[in-house]
Amino acid sequence: MNNNSVLIDIHQLRVGMYIQLDMGWMRHPFPTSNFKVASAEQIQQLRALGLAQIRYVPSRSELPPLDESLAAPAPTSAPASSSASASASASTPQAPAKAAPPLTGISALRARRLAALALVNDQRAALDRCDQRFSEVTRGYLQLAAKAPLDPREARALADALVDSSVAEVLANGDSAIQLLSQGVGAQPAMHAVNVMVLSLLLGRSLGVAREGLLDIGKAALLHDVGKQALPFHLAEPTSALSPIDRQRYQSHVDESVGMARRMGLPGPVQVAIAQHHEMADGSGFPLGLHAEDLSRAGQIVALVNHYDRACNPLHGASALTPHEALSVIYAQHKARFDAIVLGAFIRMMGVYPPGSVVQLVNDRYALVMSVNSSRPLRPRVLVHDPRVPKDEALVLDLETVPELGIRRSLRPSQLPRDALDYLAPRQRICYFFERAAEPAPGEAAP
Repeated sequence: MNNNSVLIDIHQLRVGMYIQLDMGWMRHPFPTSNFKVASAEQIQQLRALGLAQIRYVPSRSELPPLDESLAAPAPTSAPASSSASASASASTPQAPAKAAPPLTGISALRARRLAALALVNDQRAALDRCDQRFSEVTRGYLQLAAKAPLDPREARALADALVDSSVAEVLANGDSAIQLLSQGVGAQPAMHAVNVMVLSLLLGRSLGVAREGLLDIGKAALLHDVGKQALPFHLAEPTSALSPIDRQRYQSHVDESVGMARRMGLPGPVQVAIAQHHEMADGSGFPLGLHAEDLSRAGQIVALVNHYDRACNPLHGASALTPHEALSVIYAQHKARFDAIVLGAFIRMMGVYPPGSVVQLVNDRYALVMSVNSSRPLRPRVLVHDPRVPKDEALVLDLETVPELGIRRSLRPSQLPRDALDYLAPRQRICYFFERAAEPAPGEAAP
């Protein structure tokens, strides 16, 4: 694609021309700095920026610039009146003062910057809330895991409280948004358990599972690996290569987890789902090699999410896949291992480019997918690399609001230029949490 640009006089601009603004997004009122002019109102907004010239891209434009000889100059002060009109105006009563015109020039830029900074602060606050909740849940998991061998009933109470609050948050949200968290958030030994719980609850909700079913799914997902505490570390967190004896010992963590769930007094459906978290629909799983007809819905959900998270966050000795790659590999190579309805719902929920995916947009900019709304999975929110904007002021752009700007392709972090890699800082570990429902207004009851 030829993206060679040309500078033209601002008054040659017209609808249908594709333009590039040589300024950061905080200095203009548009969602992006590159776009096709869609209305006369946008032309007026561009003129209000005080630009003498503007850069346009012929190859991406529907129309050439307006002939410079026909271009109307920007309105200025009214011309001097004739003596007749002057005397007429002098005898006419003065009209009431009109409302102040819209902000232009420096005032508009200042207002734009303040509004943009407020939006950045709001986004940062929302991410901080997700980070905080993820950290709270990982700490809670470590507490219950430590108590489980000595006081399983107390561990059960902690698990119930963690899952109850998480289910309440999922049900309190209308459209659930899956948020990529900050680097290094939470306690690492618990990250996998909490990741699987969060995504399993969201998947269960998207499949129409009722509250009681979500509680069972959440507890099974949170505790599916709790039995690994009975294994030596080199088996609980094994390398990619295991001897047959060590592999058999590793697989015993499923029975250990089920036994712990039984001692905690967890209900039968939770124990069944834990027992099936490594079973596959085609019979290739373990420990029993069950087939699809033998698996519970909760077991199918936890098994799929467990597999996805391990692909993104592998154990020692394995190479991590990007979230986009993980979904692509599951669908293209391992589709038979999972229930078709569950897998289809998971792909729709996560989107083609799940949070954590590194992408290139159609305008050639690099971006990191930060959040996906389950009702609009193809239009995620992305952090865009823009060297003109400081990294700590970078805005997360909602592609739902910019129809002309989409994703061209997925990339591995190693394919990014160094400056984009440093700016976007792709996560080495992928952690998710759901965005909380909006805080109730003063005087309103919490949901």
